[in-house]
Amino acid sequence: MASHARRMTEGSIPRHIISFALPLFFGNLFQQLYNVVDSLVVGNFLGSEALAAVGSSANMIFLMTGLFHGVFIGAGVVVSRYYGARDQENLSLAVHTTVAFGIIAGLLLTVGGITLAPVILRWMGTPDSVLPLSISYFRVYFCGALASVLYSTFNGIFNAVGDSKHPLYYLIISSLLNVVLDLLFVGGFGWGVSGAAFATVLSQATSAMLGLIRLIRVQDVFRLTPRRIRLNLSMLRQILHMGVPAGIQNSITSLANLVVQSHINAFGALAMAGCGAYSKIEGFAFLPITSFSMATTTFVGQNLGAEKHARARKGAAFGVLSCVILAELIGIGIYTFSPVLISFFDRNPEVIAFGVSQARTVTLFYFLLAISHGIAGVLRGAGRSIIPMFVMMICWCLIRVSYIVVATPIIGTIQSIFWAYPLTWSLSSICFLTYFFKADWVHAYSKSNIART
Repeated sequence: MASHARRMTEGSIPRHIISFALPLFFGNLFQQLYNVVDSLVVGNFLGSEALAAVGSSANMIFLMTGLFHGVFIGAGVVVSRYYGARDQENLSLAVHTTVAFGIIAGLLLTVGGITLAPVILRWMGTPDSVLPLSISYFRVYFCGALASVLYSTFNGIFNAVGDSKHPLYYLIISSLLNVVLDLLFVGGFGWGVSGAAFATVLSQATSAMLGLIRLIRVQDVFRLTPRRIRLNLSMLRQILHMGVPAGIQNSITSLANLVVQSHINAFGALAMAGCGAYSKIEGFAFLPITSFSMATTTFVGQNLGAEKHARARKGAAFGVLSCVILAELIGIGIYTFSPVLISFFDRNPEVIAFGVSQARTVTLFYFLLAISHGIAGVLRGAGRSIIPMFVMMICWCLIRVSYIVVATPIIGTIQSIFWAYPLTWSLSSICFLTYFFKADWVHAYSKSNIART
């Protein structure tokens, strides 16, 4: 089976980044549609309380999965470095160690998610009217955690070697399957929120299986040989060195967002439904941010692996600027059409009012979110993942939670909660821009350093 891997160490910088980012963009688009369909079907077939149960799911799921997904980001950086350096032996070790870690992580998440879901949902202050539905949804969802983690594992390996097309194909297939199964299980069989979760599990399992088959059959240096899947401790240390800071950042940030969600929950099920609907729409703003930051991470990683420092810097600037422009354009669109977009999920006027209020508070500040994520992607590709960890822990966790705890009781409106996001995005953007322009991040982590980690 031919490889669609891409070496980004030669040729046009914009062409490499755009041609790599576009499949990621469309893949993330289908991933977002994948998430939105659950809420659309649940909201229209089952009502506002069921929508609240599903709509408030993102922060808790990300809390449970964030640490491991951060490690996979680190694994992608290691793979891209060795691929750019043409080091086949270490590349193979990195691939097989990453898959072994993914299997362990998926099993741990399955047990942890099923066991801890009720505890975390109660800690979040989930209303009693919504709690049974939320527990049901999360427990079924985490039954498929292994498939979800393995898909992320395979996807990360493909992206690290410059193949963003096959993850797109698999997401298209799984997204279409998810739509059909949602309508069948929820609308046809009447399985409620559990049916929506079950549809997601089967769809994720399908995409994971397609990724596994591709990785086993591909004729390239990153091919997976099942009998060689095992943890290499030296390679695992490199992956953890790169990935744990990103994982801690993910977990801490999602923990802070759970605090935000718990304060939204205090305003009742309709507020949960409206804000949950907005969160699904907000995911579309993350499409260019995620796509170009991932493309930039791979580009920077491969070029630093090949010791092409000036090229890495030029690619970083192009990737961040692309992130910012596209995210802001989407933000303006969501701001303008938010009443119509929220009404697709729930026609209750109060639900729409909550969702529109959040949209029109934060969407015009998406350029700040793009700056933070874009430069964080650059720094991860350069092996400096500890910098994004500290910036986001301080700005998006400590300061955000402190603001929420102090401001909400004093002001007493839900808008005071919404303002937590643009305020903390502003602070993190200032920190990242200062480091990006002042620090010598290009030379901070050379190819020889990674070999000794």
